[in-house]
Amino acid sequence: MISVQDALDQLFALARPVTTELCPLTEAAGRVLAAPIAAKLTQPPFAASSMDGYALNSVEADLHAQFVVIGESAAGHGFEGRVGAGQAVRIFTGAPVPEGADCVVIQEEVERRGKLITLLTEDTTKSNIRPAGQDFGLGDEMSAPRRLTPSDIALAASMNHPELCVFKRPVVALVSTGDELVQPGETPAEGQIIASNTYGLKALLEAHGAEARILPIARDNRASLETVFALCDGADLIVTIGGASVGDHDIVADVAAGLGLQQSFYKVAMRPGKPLMAGQMGAALMIGLPGNPVSALVCGHVFLLPVLRVMSGLTAAPAERLTATLSAPLPANGPREHYMRATVTQGQISAETRQDSALLSVLAAANALLIRPPHDGARAPGDTVEYISL
Repeated sequence: MISVQDALDQLFALARPVTTELCPLTEAAGRVLAAPIAAKLTQPPFAASSMDGYALNSVEADLHAQFVVIGESAAGHGFEGRVGAGQAVRIFTGAPVPEGADCVVIQEEVERRGKLITLLTEDTTKSNIRPAGQDFGLGDEMSAPRRLTPSDIALAASMNHPELCVFKRPVVALVSTGDELVQPGETPAEGQIIASNTYGLKALLEAHGAEARILPIARDNRASLETVFALCDGADLIVTIGGASVGDHDIVADVAAGLGLQQSFYKVAMRPGKPLMAGQMGAALMIGLPGNPVSALVCGHVFLLPVLRVMSGLTAAPAERLTATLSAPLPANGPREHYMRATVTQGQISAETRQDSALLSVLAAANALLIRPPHDGARAPGDTVEYISL
């Protein structure tokens, strides 16, 4: 068996970013920007008022000073003349500041009668003007790679980019294996169960930028597995669930090897998720997950999502580890890294009492995976532990 970190290192060595494509700005949220973009203009392109008020020359802005209003500047409709001595221009938020003015006195500090205004203050320490280029200048860049947030999309639009070069969504083929499985909605016969793993993994992967495809269930025979593997053509990542152990019916590794799999490792020192397998299969990376539903989803968080980051064009990094204090004691851990279903509330974490890897209801009620290092000693309430947020 290898450690979780060794398994991640080997997976990162196998994972490769997918190709890129041009994506309309309206569809780019959540995608990964593949190359930096440069602003095609300056923002704001002119000095603009940040308040509604009157634009004038600050050297004349004495208490009770009077000015003649000679025009108006609104957003999209600026004043084309010049502000001279004793003159002011009515101005609105976002409007261009006219030539000759260097401050905007807000309308609440002005008394107006007809075309004449009188200042009710002499404080002009705040100009209420946004200078040209205050946000960004022509040629300023948005760095890449980055997963595009709504704020990034707004900034790219402001930089005048209608489309962006992004990494394609990695295509993931999800293959459940086992004679005991039937699809949700079907009536299981005696000895059969509902296939749930692919549905949970599809939701997890697509929430993090993948295009996940659920393939037909592969039965526990070579012909069925070979047929389903053939349907994986074109996938960037092939994920099998079940059949990766050492039982008489666990033949995924043998069939995959016959189809060209170059196995990188098998078995990881972790709970749950020990019978994990990975390697290169043609142009695709293949990861074989254990069949227990909790094991499969835990491995999804620990291994699949970090691999997906790399395939999406982001830097290699394990799942983020946070810390919390224990609210209840824990016994000493064994030789494998243990990912315990747990609940975090207001900085305190409590492990669920039932940790069987078949109990999806316990996982659904949890919001964290409490991480116990190998051979970790007994822990007391108040001890600080690491966890992965679910």
